[in-house]
Amino acid sequence: NHLRTGSIAVIKKPVTNNFKQIWKHKRDILSKNPDKCAVTVKADSNLVEGFMSKVKARDFEVIVDQNKGMGGSDNGPRPSEYVLAALAACHEVTYRLYADAMDIPLEEVSVSVTGYSDARGFLGLDDSVRAGFSHINGEINVRSSATDTELEQLRQTVNRHCPVLDDLRHPVSVELKLRRK
Repeated sequence: NHLRTGSIAVIKKPVTNNFKQIWKHKRDILSKNPDKCAVTVKADSNLVEGFMSKVKARDFEVIVDQNKGMGGSDNGPRPSEYVLAALAACHEVTYRLYADAMDIPLEEVSVSVTGYSDARGFLGLDDSVRAGFSHINGEINVRSSATDTELEQLRQTVNRHCPVLDDLRHPVSVELKLRRK
């Protein structure tokens, strides 16, 4: 388990593997306290040089950059690659959580996703072409002794409850205000 940030690898060991207990505990707390259900997530980004941004989320800092062919310094993934990384990682976490909650054996899960876009949208060459992904394909690879029926139930449950998949599949209201410093 490691995350590469620029040239620094950060290795963290899982804190726990009792996800079913965590799942039950969180559901119990939230069902008794609906006022605690709202979650706010924040990221702050600053363009520091060329196309390279430093993004802070909680106590973490990540580098976002463009590849050299786009004029970047290639010091980190592009923003769209972080979208794909978020989808893949969120799917893995949701698989782990729901497999444990549903008592479905899951020894390993990995996700590979590929996004497809047309640069004409981003570069303003054709206003009828989206600036972002037109579609995303992926594959979820699992190692499990579960039956095909159990795995299909798990897949359907994960697809209903994965937050990043939900964000991508359903329009999200986004308002970005311009403010002069």
